[in-house]
Amino acid sequence: MTETTASDSHGAGRDKKPAKAGFFAGIALFFRQMISELKKVVTPTRSELVNYTLVVIGFVVLMMVIISALDFVFGNGSIWIFTNPAEK
Repeated sequence: MTETTASDSHGAGRDKKPAKAGFFAGIALFFRQMISELKKVVTPTRSELVNYTLVVIGFVVLMMVIISALDFVFGNGSIWIFTNPAEK
């Protein structure tokens, strides 16, 4: 990401290419942008955190039940299809 001003985006200077920043300037820009993004992070409250955790655990349990049921159905179906019935 580059730092631009509002006047640069209105067509003035479109033909000009931005000057390539040096290696260390790029690293410094990365850390400045990283810190500014981390300042935007909002820590959830305890009740929100508990709610999010319960939602995730519930979703995982639901997926386990669905996958286990499908595994049971396909496993028994493949056994039924590929085994020879007892001959009389």
